[in-house]
Amino acid sequence: MTTETTDSDGTRSEAVGVDDAADVPDRIAEQFENIKQTRRRRALGWLGLAAFLAFTTLQAFAATELLNPDARLETFTESLTGFFPITDHFGVIPFLDIGQYVGFIRQENLLYDPEIGGLLFQFPPNPVDIYAFFFQELGIFQIFGEAGITLAMGFVGTILGFPFALIFGTLGSERVTPFPFNFIFRGTMSFIRAIPAIIWTLIFIPFLGLGPASAAIAIAFDTIGNLGRLFVDELEEIEDGPIEAMRTTGASKPQIVFFGMLSQVRTGFIAWTLYIFEINVRAAVTVGVIGAGGLGYVLTSQQNLLRFTEMMATLIAIFLLIISVELFSQRLRSRLRSDDVEMSIWELVTGFPRRMMESAMK
Repeated sequence: MTTETTDSDGTRSEAVGVDDAADVPDRIAEQFENIKQTRRRRALGWLGLAAFLAFTTLQAFAATELLNPDARLETFTESLTGFFPITDHFGVIPFLDIGQYVGFIRQENLLYDPEIGGLLFQFPPNPVDIYAFFFQELGIFQIFGEAGITLAMGFVGTILGFPFALIFGTLGSERVTPFPFNFIFRGTMSFIRAIPAIIWTLIFIPFLGLGPASAAIAIAFDTIGNLGRLFVDELEEIEDGPIEAMRTTGASKPQIVFFGMLSQVRTGFIAWTLYIFEINVRAAVTVGVIGAGGLGYVLTSQQNLLRFTEMMATLIAIFLLIISVELFSQRLRSRLRSDDVEMSIWELVTGFPRRMMESAMK
């Protein structure tokens, strides 16, 4: 209850009554009880979610047969000896026999083809052989053996898919094409993304045969869906200022798109393209498993023959290829960022332990 009082100067004021003052502790207690109930309900909700995730995880383990009694850790550890051959030096000290890996990599020309490389690396240089290397044998990729085939599939897929990804990604943005017409291009990219590259390879086998050609076209289709989606997202985040300024000057729609929109995302587009190139090289390994060629085909061949040591050597070659592509891509992306200190590939490799130590000491 409130009471109205008149001061000596004639002004009126309201004062909190005795009943309202008595209700304050009750309201505080009620609010505190509501907070506790809310926390209890939230705790019960989290407990229910944890129980649901635990139950779902158990069901997933059963579906993947990881609860099968035959899937034992002992079997896994025994199988490691096939991947990592151990040789006892002096009959006592066990060492990993890396020589078996190197021997298989050289025997199968996984990272270097001496027949193609012999045309280039000879002293004194033979102009006829050098011309044959570049223009007859076309050996820039073939010099790297099976790794070169894998790299070429990823590179061709990126080159062929980039212009279509640029067109679909630009027209799929609502800033360029009004709704709902932009969803024609977004839907097309979604359809392409819904089908993995390995399935696209199976689709193209009747037309191009089982080999690197069908794999490269499949990776190109996969590039359209993945890279185009990244282009759409990049265009949605551009600034409106330059676009409005061009509109006030009477610029046409194509001029606004090319000079007002694409000019803002040029660096981002190049960085995303390099990132997709890295993914495409990995995809080239994957499609090679079904017989498309390259390191993936060598990997599955050795696996079918149960030659696990040779299989591990192929995995090492795959790792060297992927890490080389990532270093090359990182080098190019660092050139695009003016605020980064430029480093050569040699500095990236040799300075890696030092940078790791500096990061750990921070």
